[in-house]
Amino acid sequence: MRTTYFCFLAMAGVLTATSVNASESSQTQPGCDHATPRQCVALALDAMGGRERLEQLKSIRLDSISHTLLMEQSYRQAPFITSYERDRTTLDLVHQRVLTEAKLTWPESDLNQSDSDATLIAGPEGGVYHAKSGDSPCAASDLDAVRETLALGPARLLLTAASASDLHFEAPEDLRSTSHAVIAFNWQHVPVRVLLNRFNHLPDAVETTQEFRDFWYFWGDVRQRIDFDNWKQVQGIVFPTNLVEERNDVVWSSTQALNVEFNVPIDDKAFAMDSTAAKQSAASPGWNRPFHAKNDTALAPGIDLFPGSWNSTIVKEPGGIVILEAPISGLYTQGVIEEARKRYPGAPIQAILSTSDSWPHTGGVRFAVAQGLPIYILDLNRPLLDRMMSAPHTLDADALENAKGSKQADWKIVSAKDERGGGENRMELFPLRGASTERQYMVYFPEHHLLYASDTLALNGDGTLYDPELMHEVAQAVQRENLKVDTVFAMHQGPMPWSKVIALLQKS
Repeated sequence: MRTTYFCFLAMAGVLTATSVNASESSQTQPGCDHATPRQCVALALDAMGGRERLEQLKSIRLDSISHTLLMEQSYRQAPFITSYERDRTTLDLVHQRVLTEAKLTWPESDLNQSDSDATLIAGPEGGVYHAKSGDSPCAASDLDAVRETLALGPARLLLTAASASDLHFEAPEDLRSTSHAVIAFNWQHVPVRVLLNRFNHLPDAVETTQEFRDFWYFWGDVRQRIDFDNWKQVQGIVFPTNLVEERNDVVWSSTQALNVEFNVPIDDKAFAMDSTAAKQSAASPGWNRPFHAKNDTALAPGIDLFPGSWNSTIVKEPGGIVILEAPISGLYTQGVIEEARKRYPGAPIQAILSTSDSWPHTGGVRFAVAQGLPIYILDLNRPLLDRMMSAPHTLDADALENAKGSKQADWKIVSAKDERGGGENRMELFPLRGASTERQYMVYFPEHHLLYASDTLALNGDGTLYDPELMHEVAQAVQRENLKVDTVFAMHQGPMPWSKVIALLQKS
């Protein structure tokens, strides 16, 4: 679940290299001339209604509406498809807990099936998604957002700054044509910058650089700026009700609080959660998860599918090994490659096939580049993948970052039918070129009448096709290329008879 209002409140991050001067000596800053950093923060606290009022806040309830651009999805890039959300969020500042009841609208769902409800509960021990059927562990990114909210949200940001032992000024920064004072400090080893308006002293924005554990994990050191706006007087406190979040200089999400209440009653029962599920969430590795070679499926001799949330396939050819998909993370893809070498000792890894530009699908491509492996990518996806390969990963250096520029991507561009390998497991690569599949290519094994359909085939819980348009475009490409298909599989779906898929498509 995309807990948008958590990002509305989560004002923490890691700042790229700027020298730190934690002294309290006076420096000239816009609106804080001849003031120390603490005196400048005191002005900001007064502008928000006073330190005492903020310290007396015990709880906050927010009703909000938001939208998020789905940049990580494999469609046509900008302008992006947008998801929507209505949330009721309760922050228990005393016990460091958050409860969000969300109504989600997911645009990629089947028609008339886009709306869903979700409840997130999180606290110091971890977090869960709460449902009638029971609690399940929440995502690592949810926990990160909650923790930042409770320490660095609008109601606590300046108080946290005021108590920081290393509070200091950094160079003034222009925002919306106005020069701002910049105060900076570290919170739990995370440097934070706050831009204070020179005229009214309110905090107008927070700028950070951090490694996220949501879909932005794949970009390493992500630049973030959250702009505060639409300030309202609420019980004597001046509070920002609108935030616009940019990541890597692109507007990503916007959230508007429609109602703000302070010091609301807290119902402990509403925050109850399964302790086992909560602990599992706290132990989650996020996207940097390992590969486990179990429950693999032999699609044909020498073609082994390793199912998971994102599937990978090891293909043995006469000249060596081809890995079909490098998803999730460098650690995961490293595990796939190690399993391939274990199964076929001495056989070289000849190529990686990466069929989609969806970020989780390409999560291990940087590791493959660091290994110097040839990688087959679609022509339309090269600009994005070039940026992903050059993205800095200094906060948590991966294999490509450690290569320090000595490895360059060996792209093999797929722009029309392309052939890969030989023997019984030879492959043919075909761009899909559909309206919803423009950024994907499919892989056909002609000797086995076996088709890999990239990120297009998935079944709903009732056995119907998820987003039938995707498979409609695959069927069009199969007909266009005059392919004979008996079995089809995909990134999120194991092998199925092609005839069954066509029947489901006709039924839909």
